[in-house]
Amino acid sequence: MDQEYNQLLVPVDGSDEAELAFQKAVKVAAANHAHLDILNVLDTKQFIGGYGGMISGDAVYQLTQDAESYLNGLSDRAKKAGLEDVAIHVRFGNPKTVIATDFPHDHKIDLIIIGATGLNAMERVLVGSVTEYVNRTAPCDVLIVKTA
Repeated sequence: MDQEYNQLLVPVDGSDEAELAFQKAVKVAAANHAHLDILNVLDTKQFIGGYGGMISGDAVYQLTQDAESYLNGLSDRAKKAGLEDVAIHVRFGNPKTVIATDFPHDHKIDLIIIGATGLNAMERVLVGSVTEYVNRTAPCDVLIVKTA
């Protein structure tokens, strides 16, 4: 029996792997006539500046504006590729839990399409792969897009 997907999520972070996942998500959404959510999670740990200080509200605002601009560009590309039902989202928090559980629960996601990795090798060793965590804990199917 073929699986039909209606609510797709593609988390993006500006990496090459996220770009490949986005391209695949557009194709899968088009093939399934599905809704596509494009999500960028701003890791709240990044808002702690050097020496334990918080970065300014202006800097947080600028990061949010940059994320929305990036997502709007992706949304425009998806619509030019023929998708009509596309939404963009910026969330704050731990990318692992937001992508794996919080967002899928809130939006009834039935497929997450995610890049194989968006972190460098050292970060994967120290904090673990977001993709690995999503694959283990998501309540829905996960499609991991690998580089060629």
